[in-house]
Amino acid sequence: MQIKERLPSFSVIVATYRRPTQRLPCCLRALANQDYPRDRYEVIVVDDGSPVSLRDITTPFEDRLNLKFVTQSHAGPAKGRNTGAMHAKGEYLAFTDDDCEPAPDWLGTLAAQFKKTPECILGGHDVNALPENLFSAASQLLIDYLYLYFNKNRHKPSSFFISDNFALPSAIFRQIDGFDVAFFYGGEDREICSRLVERGCQMIYVPEALVYHAHYLTFSTFLSQHTNYGVGGYLLAKTLQQRKVKLRRKLVSFFSNMLFYPFSQNKGPRALLLAVLLVVSQVAYGVSFFVSMHTHHLKHRLQEKNPGT
Repeated sequence: MQIKERLPSFSVIVATYRRPTQRLPCCLRALANQDYPRDRYEVIVVDDGSPVSLRDITTPFEDRLNLKFVTQSHAGPAKGRNTGAMHAKGEYLAFTDDDCEPAPDWLGTLAAQFKKTPECILGGHDVNALPENLFSAASQLLIDYLYLYFNKNRHKPSSFFISDNFALPSAIFRQIDGFDVAFFYGGEDREICSRLVERGCQMIYVPEALVYHAHYLTFSTFLSQHTNYGVGGYLLAKTLQQRKVKLRRKLVSFFSNMLFYPFSQNKGPRALLLAVLLVVSQVAYGVSFFVSMHTHHLKHRLQEKNPGT
């Protein structure tokens, strides 16, 4: 008699905050439609202090998913994901965002890789679900470029995954104390990846593990997004400096290749517009980074002059 092979168990964690009502249901519907046995995964939705309860959104899915709904005071996505992990029972944690729709074979693809390399860290591939939105397209293009830069050869170790398509053993996540909750404005995914690399964990890029990302952006929210990334970027640089980790990056080639990247993926005026938006994103990032640095140094000098404050 053939013995059926046991599949890995997953806890899928979705941290959410003030998400428009049409997006979170799409995420949960995609998770309910996974080609994976229902008894081998649970979904944990963490409401990060939304002004209006999201219980009415999650309740209709309780008959289709092994669903847990958890609330916390507003503390940011890093804390939300850690809270979800505290309630998780799966052998593996799989993180996605409330504006994402994992492909039907997402968990199955992750499980197949974990069966081959059970102690590794996995990152999948994001697809922009709003290609007509130039700001969303530019934001995704930047992620694609970063993945090309950090994970350029799938036969060699990767070093960076974003947190909306990210999976790892529960035991490893708890051993490193999860995401750093100081990263309120973004950058928590880069920080946790840096710790995992320092720990010697094998990080594997799995481009077949697809998540469709529908993050609608305007020029204002695009600027805000990359301004926040600049705050997170400064905090990451400070954190790595404290840990005495050196950033090895050829800045001239990194940014010049980024500028020309849109022309390798698009044609005509669209490529030019996307290149301009990438420049805008990096200016917003850089200004925010240096403002954060100046503010930190000013605060430090004031504390030195007035140690009792």
